[in-house]
Amino acid sequence: MALLSRAALGFLGLFFTASALLLMFLTFLGGARNSTPLNIIYFLQVDTRTIPGAPDLSRWTFWNLCRVNENGKSECGTSYPDFPFDPPSHRNFDTTTNIPSAFVGTNHYFLTSRFTFPFLLMALFFAVISLFTGFLAMCTRLGSYLSSIMAWVALFFQIISTCLMTAVYVQGRNKFNANGQTARLGVKAFAFMWTAVACLLLSCILYYMGGAVGGSSESGYSGREHRRRGFFSSQRAASVRSNKEANP
Repeated sequence: MALLSRAALGFLGLFFTASALLLMFLTFLGGARNSTPLNIIYFLQVDTRTIPGAPDLSRWTFWNLCRVNENGKSECGTSYPDFPFDPPSHRNFDTTTNIPSAFVGTNHYFLTSRFTFPFLLMALFFAVISLFTGFLAMCTRLGSYLSSIMAWVALFFQIISTCLMTAVYVQGRNKFNANGQTARLGVKAFAFMWTAVACLLLSCILYYMGGAVGGSSESGYSGREHRRRGFFSSQRAASVRSNKEANP
């Protein structure tokens, strides 16, 4: 029964880990290619028609600053990993004309957006390890505890990445809106990242529960075996003593 319960908890932990990885990879690869569903995943969309040289609508992803076509899909050029959110810089629009003043003369948005990428990479790395050890979690206590530890580490980095991403793009949206340029967050990217946080948390708990299953019963069984050995040993000792008394 304990083994069956561990297998069920391990499978559920594996399921939620795989779900988290799928959502994380979709967000990570959003904008990397101009194909569905990657061309509808983005962090921030802004009406940039008043900015010289900018498209009517611009979208930021991990890989590029993309224009939006008539079908509402992103059209991105050459991909650059860890693409920053820094509107006035040469990496984005290379101008300060009609750029909200909050973006000018600061590295806050550049640094915060750039740190999001490596933390997500670390979260993906440990989540993948947790996924593979999750197969062991279905049959061994060690596998369950190891999977739980890897999932906790992945969750730690995922929370940091998601919080950084949320902070920088929510602030950016507010600054553009205050400047009269309509801006909105990419619902899919944020929903994927926060849902992945929830899935990893469930995985941590389920893996740990799988490791804890049967612990007390297994130790109790060992104790009964010890008592059995002790009973027969005492019988043998009593028999030896009686033989010695009968044959001094």
